[in-house]
Amino acid sequence: MSNTAVKTTKKVNVHRRNVIRLILLTVVVLIAVVFYLLINSHPEKPSLFKYILGLRLPTLVCMVIASISIGVATLIFQSIVNNRIVTPALLGMNSIYSFLHTAAVFVLGTGSQLYLNANLAFAVDLVTMGVVATLIYWYLFKATGHNILYIMLIGTVLSSLFGSVQSAMIRVMDPNEYDALLGTLVADFNNVNGEIILFAVGMLFVIAFILRKELKLLDVITLGRDQAINLGVDYDTVIRKLLFGVVLCMAVATATIGPVSFLGLIVANLSRQVLKTYKHSHLILGASLMGMLALIGGQLIAQHIFHFTVPVSTFVTIAGGIYFLYLLLVKKGAY
Repeated sequence: MSNTAVKTTKKVNVHRRNVIRLILLTVVVLIAVVFYLLINSHPEKPSLFKYILGLRLPTLVCMVIASISIGVATLIFQSIVNNRIVTPALLGMNSIYSFLHTAAVFVLGTGSQLYLNANLAFAVDLVTMGVVATLIYWYLFKATGHNILYIMLIGTVLSSLFGSVQSAMIRVMDPNEYDALLGTLVADFNNVNGEIILFAVGMLFVIAFILRKELKLLDVITLGRDQAINLGVDYDTVIRKLLFGVVLCMAVATATIGPVSFLGLIVANLSRQVLKTYKHSHLILGASLMGMLALIGGQLIAQHIFHFTVPVSTFVTIAGGIYFLYLLLVKKGAY
């Protein structure tokens, strides 16, 4: 058998293996969904059962939206930077979100429509984060000569800047307003607004449509700038569009559920480790499914073990921190 035939056979086997693993992962996610929707839902009491499902279904959809957004954004960002232990959080999206919410309460108070109207707050979050981050990083991408590492460094500095200004506002803020603000600065699924779901889903479809061509080039982008250009890719234009998509995806996820540190790092690297492929079509699907499993599992723990006293973001942050150390200390040769 020739080398070409052997390589073709290996590719077919890898593809078949990954399809099986993705199907199994989908089944596990569906089981978690059933548990989440039905546990302690009292189906013997139709009115109560309907009420509980009415609360849990919007929360479930928001977790799915966040999982897809964060999984897609992280994998695209890691492929652009060619590093598996970085996340789009380095662009400062979480800091921008926290700063915007703190500034709104600091300037307008908790009685303003921007705080009370969840739909208006979501729209303002999404538009402001998308516009600010896009303008900043579009300019930086051009000013730094398309150097991604410089952009990451500047993003870290901007995160510190936004964090410092936010801390200054919190210090002089009324304690009662800070207590009300605190609930919006962490990912919490206990008070999900179902009316924002259609807006968020629509945004994801718009992002997918805008980047439909660039997403197909991700496998080539991972080869590096020179190789991609030699293969006919307009590298700089593609990278700018992909960064735009990363910013919008993170804006959708953060505006929908709030900041969730480390989730992207966890799901992207688990997808790579489980699937062991460079095909982004498989990796993105795997990361999205693992994100759903992580958020649904975390919500089950928060809801039925800790009785809503601990937010899901706490479990994700603890698990993400441990996993990050594992990647640095055990898998450092792979990065």
